[in-house]
Amino acid sequence: MSDLAHVPAYQTERVQKFQTFLFWSLAGVVMTLAAGLVFYWTNLTLGPLQGVTLVFLAIVTLAFLFYTAFRHAFIQKTNALLDASCQLQWLTDRRGRLLTPSDGPEGVGARFSFSEAERATLLAQVQQDGPVVRSGMGREGRHCLEVRPLGLGIFVWTLGEPVLGQAGETENALAHVPQVVLNGEGDVQFMNRAAHVLFAGRSQNFPDILENLEKPVFLDTKDGPTQCNVSCIDMPDNYRALFLMPLSAALDSRDAIRFEALPVALLKLAPDGHVIVANESARRLLGDENVIRRPLHDLMEGLGRSINDWLAEAAAGLGDSHTEFLVLKRSDREVFVQVSLSRIMVEDRVALMAVLTDATELKSLEAQFVQSQKMQAIGQLAGGVAHDFNNLLTAITGHCDLLLMRHDQSDPDYADLVQINQNANRAAALVGQLLAFSRKQNLRPEVLDLRDTLADLTHLLNRLVGERIHLTLCHDPALRSVRADKRQLEQVLMNLVVNARDAMPDGGEIVIETESLSLERAWKRDRATVPPGDYVCVKVKDQGVGIPSDKIQKVFEPFYTTKRTGEGTGLGLSTAYGIVKQTGGYIFVDSVIDQGTCFSLLFPVHEVYDVAGPALPSQKQEQIPLVEGGVILLVEDEAPVRSFACRALRLKGFTVLEAASGEEALETLEDASIGIDLFVSDVVMPGLDGPGWVTQAHENRPGTPVVFMSGYAEDSFSDTQARIPNTAFLQKPFSLNQLVESVQDMMVKH
Repeated sequence: MSDLAHVPAYQTERVQKFQTFLFWSLAGVVMTLAAGLVFYWTNLTLGPLQGVTLVFLAIVTLAFLFYTAFRHAFIQKTNALLDASCQLQWLTDRRGRLLTPSDGPEGVGARFSFSEAERATLLAQVQQDGPVVRSGMGREGRHCLEVRPLGLGIFVWTLGEPVLGQAGETENALAHVPQVVLNGEGDVQFMNRAAHVLFAGRSQNFPDILENLEKPVFLDTKDGPTQCNVSCIDMPDNYRALFLMPLSAALDSRDAIRFEALPVALLKLAPDGHVIVANESARRLLGDENVIRRPLHDLMEGLGRSINDWLAEAAAGLGDSHTEFLVLKRSDREVFVQVSLSRIMVEDRVALMAVLTDATELKSLEAQFVQSQKMQAIGQLAGGVAHDFNNLLTAITGHCDLLLMRHDQSDPDYADLVQINQNANRAAALVGQLLAFSRKQNLRPEVLDLRDTLADLTHLLNRLVGERIHLTLCHDPALRSVRADKRQLEQVLMNLVVNARDAMPDGGEIVIETESLSLERAWKRDRATVPPGDYVCVKVKDQGVGIPSDKIQKVFEPFYTTKRTGEGTGLGLSTAYGIVKQTGGYIFVDSVIDQGTCFSLLFPVHEVYDVAGPALPSQKQEQIPLVEGGVILLVEDEAPVRSFACRALRLKGFTVLEAASGEEALETLEDASIGIDLFVSDVVMPGLDGPGWVTQAHENRPGTPVVFMSGYAEDSFSDTQARIPNTAFLQKPFSLNQLVESVQDMMVKH
C-alpha cells in the first residue's frame, strides 16, 4: 500500500527469527530441567531440587527481560521507520492499544470512522488469517486501511489517502460526483452520497455498463432513465471506480470544479469541434495548456476519415457509436488516443462531450502485430515468386544445355549460349536470396567453429572492404561450436560486411567479434524472445553514418534499401534474416546516428560428442556405373520444364512417359502391362501434388524409386517425403547433367 510496505516485512523476518531462537532456547531449558527434576526426584534430594528451581527461575527471568528489551528496541526501530513514511501509519498491540508515541494517530478518528468493536474484530481476523485490507468512509472521502502483523504481539496499521479524491477544494468537489466502486466480480462495494441520491435505491446492472464504456448509457435514476457518460478507473486488487456524469447537467461553478478534478481526460466541444472546456487530465494528455477555443483538428488528426465529418455526425445524433482512434499533434512524442463523443444538451443548445483514453500502448502492440503479419506475407510472396522463377530458370538453363550439346567452341553462337547460361545461373542465385528470406531454401548444416569459418573468409572479406577500411577480428578463446550451413553463413557475413563498408565512404574500421553467451532466463528483445540456454554471438560493428530510428525496423524487409538505384537489390539483410532464422538463430541491430551500427547474430551452441568408432579405410569412392535404358514416368505441370527433362532423358537412352498432373499419372499407371522403373515428379502441382499421387501409386507398385523436383527447399516437405521410401530430391533450377546424374544414381541404387 505504501513505500514502506517492504520495511515491515523485513522487520517481521527479524521477529520471526528471534521468536524461533527464543522458542528453541526455552524448549532446551525446559527439557534440561525436566531431566534434572526426574533425576533428583528419584533420589529424593530436596536441596538440589531447590537449586534447580532457582536456576530455572533465573533463566526464565533473563529470557523475559531479553524478550522485553528486544520488543522495546523493535518498537523504537519500527516507529522511526514509520515516522519517515509519507502515509499515516501506527503500531498497536493485540488489544488495539497504541504503541506509537508520535502524533500521527491523533487525527485518525476524524479521518476514518472505526469503532472499538470493529477494531477488535479486525485484529482477531488478522491474527487468524494474516494481513487484512479494509475500506471505510471518512470525512475526506473513501480510505483504505491495511493491518499487518509484525510478530511479538505488534501490528502495523496503514491508512491510505482518499481513494477517489485529492486534498483541498478539488477533493470536496469530487464528493458531489456520483461514484461507485466495484470488485472484480462487478459487485458494488461502495457508493458515495451523490450516487445514493442519483439512484435513490434503484438497482443497476453495472457489469453490462462496464461492457459499454465507449458510449453513454441509460441509468435508472430518481428522475427516470438518464443518459450518463461513465468513466472507469482501475484500482488495486482488481477493484474499479466508476464516475457517472449525467449528460443533461450544465456546467455551473460547482460542476466546473468537479469536471476539472476528474482523473479522466474530458473535453467539452462546440458542434464545430472547437474546445469549450478541457479538464486537467485532458490538458496533460494533450501536452498543451492552451487548448480553449482551438479546433479539435489542430490538436489531433484522424487515421482515416475526416475529423470534421465525424464531429458533424456526432452533433447530428447520427449512428450508434462515435469512437475513433486519433493521433495527437505533439512535438515531443507520438501519442494515440481513443476518443468517444457524446451529444449533450446545454441550455437547449447542442454540445459534444469527448472522453479521451491513452491508446499508445495498444497501438504499439497493434503495429507490432501488423509488422509481423506483413513480414510473414512478404515471405510467402517471396517464396511463391522464387518457385515460379525457378521453373522458368530450369527451362532456360535446360534448353541452353541442349543447345550447347549441339554447338562446340568453334561455333559463332557458342559464346552467346554460354552468356545465357551464366546469366541464368546468376538469376538463380538471386532467386536463392528470395528463398533465404522466406526461409525455404535448402540448407546443408554442419558443425562449425566460427573462428575457423572467419579465418577462411578473411582473405575474401579484405578484398571486399578495400584499402581504406581496416578489418579486425576478435575471438573468444573458449568459443563453442554451432551447427549451420557454412555457405549460407558466409553469405550472411559478407552481406553484413559489405553494408558496413558502404556505411563508411571515407574509411574506418569494421570489427567482427565472437563471444560465448549464456542466458539463465528468457531474453526479450524487439519482437523476439530468446529462450534460455547457451549461444554463440557474432557481432559486426562499423563506424558509419548509422541508421535512423524510424528506418531501423525496415532494414530486414526485402527490396528495402537506402542505396542509390543500381547499387543494391535490397535483399542483403532480408537474406541474412531468413538464413539466420532458418538456422534457429536470432539477428538484432543497434545503431546510433554518426557513431555506427552493430549487427548481433545469436546461434544456439551445438554440443559435440566424441564417439569412438572404427577408422574408415581411406579409399576413393567407387564410380557409379552408368545405366542405359529404363522406363521413367515424368510428371511435371510446367510444359517447358517437362519438355526439357523429357528430351534430356531420352538423349541418354531412357524411355520417358509424360504426365502433366498427378491424376494423369495415375491414369497411365492403370495399365498394369506398363513397367515403370522410376518416377520423376514435381512436388507442387495443381490437384494431386507429387507426394500425394506417388503414395497412391505405391499401393499397386510398391517400392518404385522416386526423384522429387521442386523450386522450394527440401525442408518444406521433408516430413511428407520421409513417409515415402526410396526417394531423392533435386532442387530447381537444375542443369541437364544434374538431372541425368540424379536419375542414374536412383536407378543404380534401386
